[in-house]
Amino acid sequence: MPKMKSKSGAAKRFRALGGGGFKRSHAFMRHILTKKSTKRKRQLRGMETVNASNHKAVARMLPYA
Repeated sequence: MPKMKSKSGAAKRFRALGGGGFKRSHAFMRHILTKKSTKRKRQLRGMETVNASNHKAVARMLPYA
């Protein structure tokens, strides 16, 4: 049986965690940052865990993660 392919878009957006979860970065931090407040930009820094309701879908897109 051939290898399964990961969804390339999902591979760029999600990273697997040791406990079986996934981490993701926040949205709204790519461009047009001048009008966003410093507080808002600071709170959007760092990584967030994927919600349990989306975990199954992400796991299906990343079969080897």
